[in-house]
Amino acid sequence: MFLPLSERQRHILGLVVRSYIEDGSPVGSNTLVKRYSLNVSSATVRNEMFALSEKGYIMQPHTSGGRVPTEVGYRFFVQRLIDDFQLPVFEQKTISHQFHQARIEMDQWMRLAAAVLAQTSQGASFVTSPRSKFSRFQHVQLIAVRDRQVLMIIVLYGGIVKQQMLTLATPLPQQRLSSATERLNKLFDGSNLDEIEAHFSQLDELEQDVIRLVIGTMRRLDAKAVNQIYRDGIANLLEDAGTRRAVPLLEEHSRVTDIVSDFLESEEESGVQVVIGGEGRWEDLKHCSIILARYGVNDELEGEVAVVGSMRMPYGRNISAVRYVSDIMSNLVNDYYAEEVANN
Repeated sequence: MFLPLSERQRHILGLVVRSYIEDGSPVGSNTLVKRYSLNVSSATVRNEMFALSEKGYIMQPHTSGGRVPTEVGYRFFVQRLIDDFQLPVFEQKTISHQFHQARIEMDQWMRLAAAVLAQTSQGASFVTSPRSKFSRFQHVQLIAVRDRQVLMIIVLYGGIVKQQMLTLATPLPQQRLSSATERLNKLFDGSNLDEIEAHFSQLDELEQDVIRLVIGTMRRLDAKAVNQIYRDGIANLLEDAGTRRAVPLLEEHSRVTDIVSDFLESEEESGVQVVIGGEGRWEDLKHCSIILARYGVNDELEGEVAVVGSMRMPYGRNISAVRYVSDIMSNLVNDYYAEEVANN
């Protein structure tokens, strides 16, 4: 994937990227020698920078100016040269304290995670709500409203609650409705779509009417890659012409879903992933980098946290922030899931 570099070229490329991230100005050989007290001449550095340009790691925007990193240069820096940065302990404690002060509600955690990442990165962020690989039935409730109208409340594992109206062939008393839901809840607790459909023929007419709607709800959810998206810091992208192009994309639910599917499509992928310049697939992300990671309970409940910003972002800090928040979210979701299972 990368053309080979000498140790000196690797070192100089790292310095070019760090210098450009710090001040946003094209980097010249004299600047590198003075700023980092290099034990080589400017001419030597200039020759190495020329070699790096030939290999596609840096480029010269103007003939008489310094160099800036290319997408390939940023990618090499992130994958091969970046330091193992950790958020300062006081920041970790502050973030942890915020989560433990929040209400024990999934929605509150999602909003807080997005706000923390946007503030820490000074960029934009998005967090997707945790979802099961396959929806799993928890319980259903039927409430007689009037005549043949019944309010049906469907609850799935992962905190998903859906409501819809069921119209019966004939009016039924609340006692009959409650009896049906009691049997269904015992029969299908923890079942996925296939398991429910396998027992459909064993149900009476009322139970089939209820489960038919449950199956429709679960099928729609299973077909939807991302249920809900929480965003923060979008205004931070408006300050730069390049990152501004990403705003409409991030505000559209289906396109964020596609981003998640594109870059976290492999079930075997783990840890934090860095996407630079849209990887040639997303023109609107041409001037952006995305740092994203999964969180949750493997094979049960999973979501994503992400930071979006300029390619000049401080990668070490942002990678550390995404990793730290995803770990906190995993612990919270794991505790939530364990408690939910214990109570059912």
